[in-house]
Amino acid sequence: MEKRIGTVTLLITDRMRSKEINEILSEYGDVILCRQGLPFHDRPVAVISLIVEGSVNQINSLCGKLGRLEGVQAKAVVVSINKGE
Repeated sequence: MEKRIGTVTLLITDRMRSKEINEILSEYGDVILCRQGLPFHDRPVAVISLIVEGSVNQINSLCGKLGRLEGVQAKAVVVSINKGE
């Protein structure tokens, strides 16, 4: 299974989803290398950015589960890792 590296960006408009979001992120903890959050206290949105490494299926599954939550938008960008080049 070829690993990919990339980012997943979450735009959250319903902060009541934080428990569900954190449960999904914990489930995919082996794929997530880094997590950064920006709450935007003065706006009705929060942003979480993730650096991920895993198979396309793992990354798409993570992004899909998050994106199916009401009030959460999730987008992924992934690239191939060519070792030795």
